[in-house]
Amino acid sequence: MKTYLVTGGAGFIGSNFIHYMFDRYGDDIKIINVDLLTYAGNLENLSDVKNNPNYSFVKADICDKVEISKIFADNDIDSVVHFAAESHVDRSIKDPEVFARTNVIGTLNMLNCAKEAWETNDGFKEGKRFLHVSTDEVYGSLTEEGTYFYETTPYDPHSPYSASKASSDFLVKAYVDTYGFPALITNCSNNYGPYQFPEKLIPLIINNVLTGKKLPVYGDGKNVRDWLYVMDHAKAIDMVIEKGRIGEKYNVGGHNEKQNIEIVKIIIDTIKEMLPEDDERQAHINYDLITYVEDRKGHDRRYAIAPDKIRSEIGWEPDTMFAEGIKLTIRWYFDHTEWMEHVTSGDYQKYYEEMYK
Repeated sequence: MKTYLVTGGAGFIGSNFIHYMFDRYGDDIKIINVDLLTYAGNLENLSDVKNNPNYSFVKADICDKVEISKIFADNDIDSVVHFAAESHVDRSIKDPEVFARTNVIGTLNMLNCAKEAWETNDGFKEGKRFLHVSTDEVYGSLTEEGTYFYETTPYDPHSPYSASKASSDFLVKAYVDTYGFPALITNCSNNYGPYQFPEKLIPLIINNVLTGKKLPVYGDGKNVRDWLYVMDHAKAIDMVIEKGRIGEKYNVGGHNEKQNIEIVKIIIDTIKEMLPEDDERQAHINYDLITYVEDRKGHDRRYAIAPDKIRSEIGWEPDTMFAEGIKLTIRWYFDHTEWMEHVTSGDYQKYYEEMYK
């Protein structure tokens, strides 16, 4: 039985990954979820697996060497899947120190604890893997149409968030180059899907459309992002752990480039289409809700991932195109109104921590 240590597993991508892994492997794996439960970590995301005997949750800070070392000492960890990170650009602009601590120092601590647990006189124990999950934002901004981010694209981060992730990427690479540490890196495009905290664009717009609130759009709304359905990302991570070459990095993209304003209009149109015609909310759902706001500082214009390497070496491709994925996502939020109420009310953390006492 393989044992996975998942950091940030109560967050958006981490919780979806845990669901994916149990759905695929069932009782053949064990997952230890380590999460500090900051504002974006929500145990409600994992309420349906909390009683699984092969799942355990540890509330801990990834910067805490004593606590993380104890987890390695008490368990034979086969793979670390390192999601835990501060990830919202706007928050990084307001409070960059938090991002440096979690994303850089936290990653360094995870590397050190894994190294101490796995290192032998001859190198490292067989079969161990440390997968560091990163972002396409480390590459900066694309200025020319038809160009893409490749694994060889020079790093050019423009926000405190992307700079902190770039720093953590370099730390992982340094451990591979210096110690022969068994690590891999993935750099993914923008994820969307169930359980995403509603400060990010897609769940924010869905929630605001359904509640009749204004839909804030930065600048002219023409910033372009490549969108990746979160379960496709989970599948990619699993495949990289199993088939990826140690020391390599793999870009994970969705082949779904769209302008932000395009995303907003698609969500409006899709919600109107999915709601019953006699739903009273139909009356206020229209483009008049869109409001343009002052652009974000250092706002990158365009991201676009070229997933050629992961396709050719590992055989991964996204299964979910945006037209399908956005309907799945909206349907999930339709069916989980209580989840949205809990995460927007601010009291969900205390409520769901009680579940684990």
